Amino acid sequence: MESALLCASRFFPSRIKHYSEVGSFGRNYHSSFCAQVPYSNSLSSRNFGTARRSRIVITSAFGREVKKETIIPEPDYRIPAVLLGTAGGLVYVDNLSAAFPIGLLGLLLLVQTTRVRFVFDEEALEVKIGDQLQESGENAFVGGKNRWKYSTFLNWELWWPNFPILVYFKEKQTKPEGQVHFFPVIFNGKQLYDVMVERCGSSKTSAPK
Repeated sequence: MESALLCASRFFPSRIKHYSEVGSFGRNYHSSFCAQVPYSNSLSSRNFGTARRSRIVITSAFGREVKKETIIPEPDYRIPAVLLGTAGGLVYVDNLSAAFPIGLLGLLLLVQTTRVRFVFDEEALEVKIGDQLQESGENAFVGGKNRWKYSTFLNWELWWPNFPILVYFKEKQTKPEGQVHFFPVIFNGKQLYDVMVERCGSSKTSAPK
């Protein structure tokens, strides 16, 4: 949980900005898993729930580069709620030794859910803080900025799709042999999965039901 749980004070998100693509001819975009992924007009509009648009997507009939919207998945409080509820149940049965760490983790993730944001811009995923999207600073464990280009992703997974708990990804930007990152899914899991597939390529094993 190197990049999320232990560095909570650095990582603090909120809402998703709706993603919609406009184009009558379709397009191709680069994927970290495949060289070119066809994009058809039938899939040119996606619904990410309650969202807002940050900028218009520009398409070209002549194969020129397509600009993507910045997308920020909405917060999801289910994991903090489950942890705090479990802690409350343990207090009720007088199991304080287990209730304290679970409750503390629940409070930690509750604060993270309120403040931390995953920002998917045109070329990279970046962790930012607050409504003003402030910089999260340098990664305290592996160094470097908390921003990773999609082209450097080697693999990613979402565990578990029906009730997402963790999102994992491995990138070679931090170090050539690959750096692993784990984050608790304190965002809307469907929105997170969809934008990861669109920007980073298909996950090898995960797929929301």
